[in-house]
Amino acid sequence: AGLRSLLAYMWAHPGKQLIFMGTEIGQEAEWSDERELDWWLLEKTGHAGLSSLVGDLNRTYQDEPALWISDNVPDGFRWIDANDASHNVLSFARYGTDPDDIVVCVANFNALPHENYRLGLPKEGTWHEVVNTDAEIYGGSGVGNLGEVVAEEPGSHGLPASARIQVPP
Repeated sequence: AGLRSLLAYMWAHPGKQLIFMGTEIGQEAEWSDERELDWWLLEKTGHAGLSSLVGDLNRTYQDEPALWISDNVPDGFRWIDANDASHNVLSFARYGTDPDDIVVCVANFNALPHENYRLGLPKEGTWHEVVNTDAEIYGGSGVGNLGEVVAEEPGSHGLPASARIQVPP
């Protein structure tokens, strides 16, 4: 769960992604130029799920301009909460050039899920859960928000709206 969260955090955070050979399959042994990757790991559910997650993160990155179009612009990024150490949760928003082009990332680096977690959001309405790193298809436990959350008043974290969400590990 921690590795899946870290990878999603990296893909959503400003800047470019850099992983070492084998990370996309959860390579357990140190990489060596004298042998190939341990492709047999893909026969295990967790490793196959990690590979699927990396593919879905790549597709999401390509499909969501807010994740890359404003990488070098200060207005393209806003921390929602960078100080929730008691829950080990980081949250931020990425903004594209279109005012409606917003992606929010919530990364839980705790091994336990957080239920009924209040998250500030930039606007009211329905927010779609684009990637849930704890989905069963990635080898997770399936904790999530059933694909969407509804943000409404009152706001939180200095933002005009908020939602109560399930934050998977």
